[in-house]
This record gives sequence, C-alpha cells and structure tokens, in this order.
Amino acid sequence: MRIDAHQHFWAVERGDYGWLTPELAPIYRDFLPEDLAPILERHGITGTVLVQAAPTVAETEFMLSLAAKSAFIKGVVGWVDFESDTAVDMIASLAQSGKLVGIRPMIQDIEDTDWMLQDRFTPVFEAIIENDLVFDALTLPRHLPALRKLLDRHPEMRVVIDHGSKPLIADGIMAGWAEDMAALAARENTCCKLSGLVTEAGEDWSAVDLKPYVDHLLNTFGPARLIWGSDWPVCTLAATYDHWVATTQGLLAHLTQQERDAIWGLNAQRVYKLGE
Repeated sequence: MRIDAHQHFWAVERGDYGWLTPELAPIYRDFLPEDLAPILERHGITGTVLVQAAPTVAETEFMLSLAAKSAFIKGVVGWVDFESDTAVDMIASLAQSGKLVGIRPMIQDIEDTDWMLQDRFTPVFEAIIENDLVFDALTLPRHLPALRKLLDRHPEMRVVIDHGSKPLIADGIMAGWAEDMAALAARENTCCKLSGLVTEAGEDWSAVDLKPYVDHLLNTFGPARLIWGSDWPVCTLAATYDHWVATTQGLLAHLTQQERDAIWGLNAQRVYKLGE
C-alpha cells in the first residue's frame, strides 16, 4: 500500500487562498483530482490525505465535497477558527462527514510564536481528541519549543508534524531544530511527515542536501512514525512529483522492505485511521 499523506487541491476562483498569488505562476491555477489521478496511478499510490490550503471552513467543506466524489481521497485534514466561540461545535459537525481525519491551523503564518499555547484553545484541542482526529502541526523551527509545551498538556493527542517543521536546509542549519525534533520524537503519539523538504532546500538542491535532515528524522522518529507525503502541487516549485518519489526512494533505500512500507503508507493508514 502506498499513501500520499499530504497533497492539496484548489480552485483559484474560490478566492480564499491568500498566499496563492500570480507571483507563484507555476501553481497559480486550478489543481483538482483529475490532475493528480494519473500521477498516483503511475506510482502505484492508492490513496491520499487531502490537506487544507486556506484558513476557512468553506475550503474544508470544499475538500470534503471532493473526497465524497474521489475514491482515492481517503481522508481530509481541515481547518477551523480556533478563536471562534463555535470552534468546538464546528469540529464535531465537520467530523460527521466520516472523511475528516485531522485539523490544521496555519501556525506558520501566525506572528505570535506561542499562539498555540493560549488557555482559551484548550477546549478546541480537547475536541480534536474527543472526535478522534489528528492535530497536523504546520510549524517552523521557531515554533517547536511551544509545540513541546502543548504536547505536555495534551499527551494523548495524536500529532503529525508537517514537512519536518521546515528545517533551514538551504542554509545548512540543523542546530536547534535537531534538538527540538528529537525531544518531540520522544513523545510516542507524535509523528512527522517526510514531505515538503525540497521547497526548503533552495535552488539546485540534491539528495545530498536533504540526507542529514532525513537521517535525523529517521534516527529520532524511526520508520514507524515517519509518514510520506508529496506536498503536491506546492512541491512542483522545486521538483516534479516523479523527482520527489525517486529522491525519497534513494534516501530510504538502506531500510528494510517492512520499514519502507511503513513510511510509504502503512503509518499514514494507522495514524489517520484511514478507511476505518
């Protein structure tokens, strides 16, 4: 089984993708299931987790509508407004779809590094737990100490750190990030996505640039808690889908078949409870 545990769809005319501007010309167009389906087939990928790209409930509802029509979308990671009085009820309502598997606030875009630690959000995190959802942590390295504190408060919450928390690969910096990720990996309910690294690696990147970061994630989280994703179509700003698949295969070639199978799909199925 192969699962792409991190991909996006969008229809530009919907108008709530604030970050998606004409300056990002290669991806400033619609990307929908019919665009991804042949790529998935080429790589033997049988399912995906569709992840939010806009900070609106309307986009989450749009994604759930796509999941209802596209058999390969096994789960949706959506968005709710943590600061709204209706956040708890909204999570419960969206969860009734049967395809919602996680919630992801766009933490990387929030100026306050400790935003997630506000006491008023405790009921929201409790709602994520009560509705058996994953908290997808879209963080940068500066957020990791706060994330550690959050997980101390909610040790039972299933957490998946997106894109390895976007380490500073282009600058060759591991200090700080490496220690914080190791500390987070010590928490058994915390996993990490092997995704989104190519867009952090700068121009003319190679697998050699990625290897120290991937090896650190393997050494800390282990093959049982790493989850592969493409970050398509965002990844196409730095690499084709085919290139990222081939790069990943090379970086994981030293693992056993069982370990590779876990990263390529079985971990995503277990953590997101896909198909249950």
